[in-house]
Amino acid sequence: MRRVLLLLPLAVFLAIAVFLYRGLYLDPSELPSALIGKPLPAFSLPSVEDETRLISQDDLKGRAALVNVWGTWCVACKTEHPVLNQLAGQGVVIYGVNYKDDNAAALQWLREFHDPYQLNIRDSDGRFGLDLGVYGAPETFLIDKAGVIRHKFVGVIDERVWREQLAPLYQELVDE
Repeated sequence: MRRVLLLLPLAVFLAIAVFLYRGLYLDPSELPSALIGKPLPAFSLPSVEDETRLISQDDLKGRAALVNVWGTWCVACKTEHPVLNQLAGQGVVIYGVNYKDDNAAALQWLREFHDPYQLNIRDSDGRFGLDLGVYGAPETFLIDKAGVIRHKFVGVIDERVWREQLAPLYQELVDE
């Protein structure tokens, strides 16, 4: 019995070590989303550019697109923004969700850094982001022509991420 008690701390240590070792190989950008395969949540929110214009989930249907959650307070969004401009210039459809932000700051940002978004949703209180399961920014969702979420990417989209991960998925949705 005494030997078993002496081995107990070793067994607990080994169990914890295996758990932590497994975590080393997990990709933090792959946060699970319960919304994969489901339509975008219903919403009706003003446009960043014109608060009298309301945008709803129906406005995002008809074409495969990226739905990019961003904010002027987000340092990583500033890193990602030139790549989004480049993608928009290549014809990639991108919709923006300005998340928990000051609208005047968002308008200034878009003037200064250019606007890659075909539609830009103003989510001042973060309710739409909450419905999407957003943890922070930047986060990007790939939606199909019917407005169904097909993929979620957490983090900065750079040229490598676009080329290796998102471009093939986007092209597949465009070709459907």
